[in-house]
Amino acid sequence: MAKQLLAVAEQKARQMGLACDIAIVDAGANLVAFHRMDHARIAGIEIAKGKAWTSVAMQMPTANLAQSALPGGPTYGINTTNQGRLTVLGGGIPLVRDGMIVGGIGVSGGTSAQDIEVATAAVQAFAAAHTHHSTGASRTIR
Repeated sequence: MAKQLLAVAEQKARQMGLACDIAIVDAGANLVAFHRMDHARIAGIEIAKGKAWTSVAMQMPTANLAQSALPGGPTYGINTTNQGRLTVLGGGIPLVRDGMIVGGIGVSGGTSAQDIEVATAAVQAFAAAHTHHSTGASRTIR
């Protein structure tokens, strides 16, 4: 499934003219799969991994943190916690099945809005795959 999500995200990034770093983590926020598209920024490797980790660790899209972490915001300074690992840039989104977070995706390569769009394509594919799976329409998706 992680490889399928990488493929969906890469396809979306290509359509948008982006070269992205894409990370998929499991429910424990451990890296499961990673892809660096040709010419994607080297700095984006850790950023994408950080976004995926943060989406699971904080149980929310990283875009939610971007606003609240601004100076004067309710979570200002949160990015300095967890040895600086919390990433407050948009583009990290949890993967949810049956109301439980089962993993996350992090994308780096464009603006936060573009990264969110690429990540959302994979999240939608994940949701669609598990909708089909639960109805028995496709037993091959795991």
